[in-house]
Amino acid sequence: MSKYLDKAKELRACTERHYNCAQGVVCCFAEDLGVPEDMAYRLAANFGGGMKMGATCGAVTGCLMTLGIAGIKDVSVLHDVYRQVKENHEGYLNCADLLRLNAERGGDKPVHCNNMVFELTEITEDILRKQGKIG
Repeated sequence: MSKYLDKAKELRACTERHYNCAQGVVCCFAEDLGVPEDMAYRLAANFGGGMKMGATCGAVTGCLMTLGIAGIKDVSVLHDVYRQVKENHEGYLNCADLLRLNAERGGDKPVHCNNMVFELTEITEDILRKQGKIG
């Protein structure tokens, strides 16, 4: 297991401070990318719950924010993120669709959202390593 995935699990289990799905991804990498964790927490505050309106999954936007912090803006890299998520979730990227699909399968919302954070943390870490942004 990686330190980033461990951190994502720690943040999502935190009871003193809620980390939404976007914060759960971006805060894992912030310090290593030169951003104070509290700044990353505030930056990602309005991206949970699909920008608080069921749009693009907050874990996906947390990944994109993290890549942006690292200076990665190559559209093909971003499209690869979208492709991976869509392949894993029946073509969906939006929070509302992902939650509906999860509910239809009888899934638990917090477990689903945690798993999205963990999946996107792994995708983010893989990209950052391949791009030489983390060791």
